[in-house]
Parts: sequence; structure tokens; C-alpha cells
Amino acid sequence: MFAGMSTIITILLFAMLAAASAVPRTDPPPARGSQCTAVGGDVNCCNSVQDASNPIVGLLAGLLGIVLGPIQGLVGLTCNPISIIGGGNSCSSQTVCCTGNNFSGGLLVIGCSPINIDL
Repeated sequence: MFAGMSTIITILLFAMLAAASAVPRTDPPPARGSQCTAVGGDVNCCNSVQDASNPIVGLLAGLLGIVLGPIQGLVGLTCNPISIIGGGNSCSSQTVCCTGNNFSGGLLVIGCSPINIDL
């Protein structure tokens, strides 16, 4: 039962990410990696970054049983934390600074801003 539901959620997630990638968005100016840690944020590598008002974000949050409430800004989807100190990590997707909550092991991360760092 759980394996079937997990498969369905995974398929829905990738379908939503594919559909969301066609939606244009305007990003805030990029921050720097050191600015992220200065504001208490975590540097993440996210497969997708979407506006919080995007229906796909709401659908995913609903499937996970998360009540987002009236949030604004960007939400990272399928994110992994990375270290900006010492190198050795790389991000082939979107590097972001996230200052909000992290749900389901990085599946949904709130309060993200794009950053420029050389990893």
C-alpha cells in the first residue's frame, strides 16, 4: 500500500515539475553564499524553484498534508543541503538559500532565494 502510494506521489511530482518548468517566473536578485549563512539560512541544491502561489506547490503541499498558509516568495522542490565551505559539492540544478521550513527531507523547502556560488 505504502509503496504504491509512494510511486504515485513520485510520478505526480515529476509530472508537476515538468509542467511547472514551462511557467515563467521572476526571481529576486541573487544573493551570495556568505549572505545566506549570515541570515541563518541553509544553502540547498533544488531540482526546481517555484513561486509559492504556483498551484503545483499547493497540490504537492496538500499531498504531503502540509498547510502552507499565506506565504509569498519562492519554494524549493526536491532540495538537498550543500556546504559552501571547503568545496567538494556541486549543484547541477538551482543553488538557493532557504530560510524557511524544510518538509519531507527536502521535498518542499520554504523561503528560498537564488544564490551565486562557485562550487
